Amino acid sequence: MNWVDFTIIGVIAFSALISIIRGFVREALSLISWILAFFISSRFYIYITDYLTYFDSDVIRIAVAIVILFIATLLVCAIVSYIIGQLVQKTGLSGTDRILGICFGVLRGILVVAAVLFLLDTFTPLSQSLYWSQSQLIPHFHFIIRWFFDFIQQSSSFLVQ
Repeated sequence: MNWVDFTIIGVIAFSALISIIRGFVREALSLISWILAFFISSRFYIYITDYLTYFDSDVIRIAVAIVILFIATLLVCAIVSYIIGQLVQKTGLSGTDRILGICFGVLRGILVVAAVLFLLDTFTPLSQSLYWSQSQLIPHFHFIIRWFFDFIQQSSSFLVQ
């Protein structure tokens, strides 16, 4: 094992550590919050732009509307997540919540590492280095990356079959 392998293990362990501290419910709600904020801000910004008349540029008006909706959605979701997190803690499910959190964190860490490895392989010469070729863990991520792109290709109408 070399420093690349230890870095991969470190990223996955760090993700798992964050998730054990926060718990599965808060981690899942956080992910849902970001997705919801993206959806709401990209779908409903047009209704806010009418009220931002003090900006002359349409581009700035749209950008400000998107940022306002994105931040507002994250704030509301953070309050809801906190309340639900407190309910989970009071019901005595915090042990189960933390164990499921570890699973969530490991999975997230694996996906983050796969994404970073794909980007490094695609956009840098690092994949030609001795460290990359001697890594014992990188070959295991080829399956994940290949699966992801196969899934996208089968699911997307933009990609030619």
